[in-house]
Amino acid sequence: MKAHGIKSIVHKRFRIQTTDSNHNYPVAKNLLDRDFAPEKTGKAWVSDITYIRTLEGWLYLTTVVDLGDRKVIGWALSQTLRTCDTVIPAWKMAVSNRPITSNLIFHSDRGIQYACHEFRELLQASKLVSQSMSRKANCWDNAVAESFFRTLKMELIYQMECKSIQATKTAVFEFIEIWYNRQRIHAALGYMTPEQYGVKINQLQKAA
Repeated sequence: MKAHGIKSIVHKRFRIQTTDSNHNYPVAKNLLDRDFAPEKTGKAWVSDITYIRTLEGWLYLTTVVDLGDRKVIGWALSQTLRTCDTVIPAWKMAVSNRPITSNLIFHSDRGIQYACHEFRELLQASKLVSQSMSRKANCWDNAVAESFFRTLKMELIYQMECKSIQATKTAVFEFIEIWYNRQRIHAALGYMTPEQYGVKINQLQKAA
C-alpha cells in the first residue's frame, strides 16, 4: 500500500441517535445469539437504521440483510424515523424479494420502530417468523447490520458530497443494488459477492 500510495479511508465520526429504546413496548428475546453464519438463506435476517446527512437535510436508511449470503434484500430511505417510513417498507421489500418459506429469525436492536405494535403485528402475520432483539446497549449482537453501514459510509458517503436528497438516494440505490450485492467481494463469503454466494449455497442445498 505504501509503495503505491494507497491509504485507508479515515473519517471523523459524527453520530446522531436513531435507536430509541426508551419505550414501554415488549422486548423480544435474543434468539439469534450472535449466530451470524447460518448454512442457508432465509433462516436469519438482521435489520438496523442509520443516518445520512445531506445539504438538504437528514436521510435515514433502514436495511434488512440475509445472514445466509449477506445480501441486502430490503431497504428504505426516508426523511423521518416513523415506523411506516423505515422498517415497514424495508420489511415489505425483503419479503417481496425473498418470500418466507421456512422458519425465520428476524433480528434487530430494541428501537421503538421494531418494538411497536404496528411492526410486531406485521411480523406476527407470518407464523414462520420469530422476532429477536439485541441485548440492551450491545451493538455486537447486531454486528453484521452495523458492518454494512460502516462499509456504506466508508466506501460511498464519506467519498461524496451529499448535496441533494435525490442525488444521495440515487447513489445509495446504485451502491446497494449494483455494487454491494452484485460486484463487491466479501471475505466472509470466501471472496465472493452476495449474489454469487447465494447461488452457490442454494445449488448445494438442492443437491443435498
